Amino acid sequence: MLLTLTCTAPRADELGYLLLKNPANVFEATLSFGKLTVCWPECSSDRCTVALLLDVDPIGLVRNNRPGNTLDQYVNDRPYVASSLLSVALVEAFSTAMNGRSRERQDRVSEKMPFEVHVDVLHVANAEDLVPRLFEPLGYTVELERLPLDPRFPEWGSSSIFRLTLRGEETVQDLLSHLYVLMPVLDNSKHYFIGADEVEKLLKKGERWLPTHPEYSLIARRYLNYRHAQVRDAIARIEALQEDTIVDQDEKDEAAEVQEEAAEAPLRLHDERLQTALQQILTLTPPAQRALDLGCGEGRLLKLMLSERSLTEIVGIDVSSFALERAARNLHLDTMPPRQRERIRLLQGSVVYRDDRFAAFDVALLVEVIEHLDPPRLAAMEGVVFGYARPRRVVITTPNAEYNRKWPTLSAGKFRHNDHRFEWTRPEFQAWSTRVAEEKGYSVTWHGIGPDDAELGAPTQMAIFDRQATD
Repeated sequence: MLLTLTCTAPRADELGYLLLKNPANVFEATLSFGKLTVCWPECSSDRCTVALLLDVDPIGLVRNNRPGNTLDQYVNDRPYVASSLLSVALVEAFSTAMNGRSRERQDRVSEKMPFEVHVDVLHVANAEDLVPRLFEPLGYTVELERLPLDPRFPEWGSSSIFRLTLRGEETVQDLLSHLYVLMPVLDNSKHYFIGADEVEKLLKKGERWLPTHPEYSLIARRYLNYRHAQVRDAIARIEALQEDTIVDQDEKDEAAEVQEEAAEAPLRLHDERLQTALQQILTLTPPAQRALDLGCGEGRLLKLMLSERSLTEIVGIDVSSFALERAARNLHLDTMPPRQRERIRLLQGSVVYRDDRFAAFDVALLVEVIEHLDPPRLAAMEGVVFGYARPRRVVITTPNAEYNRKWPTLSAGKFRHNDHRFEWTRPEFQAWSTRVAEEKGYSVTWHGIGPDDAELGAPTQMAIFDRQATD
């Protein structure tokens, strides 16, 4: 089985220091079930690839790990399909990096770098659904290619084998921990006994990200091979960690908001954005009754919607369960009068996945949302919002990158928020929204939000998409 990690960060050749492996050498190790080899197909200052090759010995695997004497122990996909064996190999090869240590480049351990990960052979039931659910919440772009049964005979059709490519920006430590935990999650034929020590491994390797993952319970169940006692223990301990994570995230979000408000002061753009978005709901004809806030965050726009009695159904969607918990607290849902409570729902979901719950709304709003998506995921969002949900009106706001020059706190090329994946100029935003409107059967108009500069425009740009009457 083969795994490759390609880094394209500046000084990419320093990846060897972070992995504690010399790119000029080949690392080899003998494991109980086969041979591990680490080599470097390419290594330059702008692009560096490390390859991990695991040559599994089926006889050795049975002798050391799998009791019994049935033929399928010897004739199976273990030698070439990525599996729980890969996690063992990762620890053997990169244990120091997985613990967040580097003798020579400790200053780069916490640096997020662009990576491309290739897993050449992956065998997973329902891979098209499961793999994105596991990796996309962590910030990866997922590409799955179903392989043919035999390239020489295309008429035989496709196999159940996939080639997986992941792209994203991560620290080396987090990237390795993601692979270490999620490869066994994708493998329903674990090579090891599931005991209490596996719970400890799961929590230790996933402590930096697992409590905030929307699929943490699924990960625990599959990692622990559905062993009920261990799964209950793991989920209980993960949920206990979530309380601390919520507090930590609150502090981080507040710090991020302070940073953004400092950049935009004294404009207080956030309140103006919300009020402007609300007006786009109220000006729809015939009047809107059902409104959908995609990426609702902590629920500030939802609170404004609740004050409008004309809205009979209000739904907030967010990919983060913790954001939804904060929204519920901020809206005081637990003490809200029953009639008011019936008008609002908070649901976990993603704008890049088709969801029946998104359909039949009058208005959908994405307020400061699209810039948090990796550009390759925009097409998925377009299909979900404009192609499937198809509300009568879609309201999208996003930063105007041109206006950033007005703020001395924003250095050249710096985004307004650490989690932004891009920020568009006005021509870029208008070109994108024009294309979407034409392709999806909408008309579109644009407005600025905030003080308008004669040269740079307003700090926030808004597009209002109205579904054409022929639909």
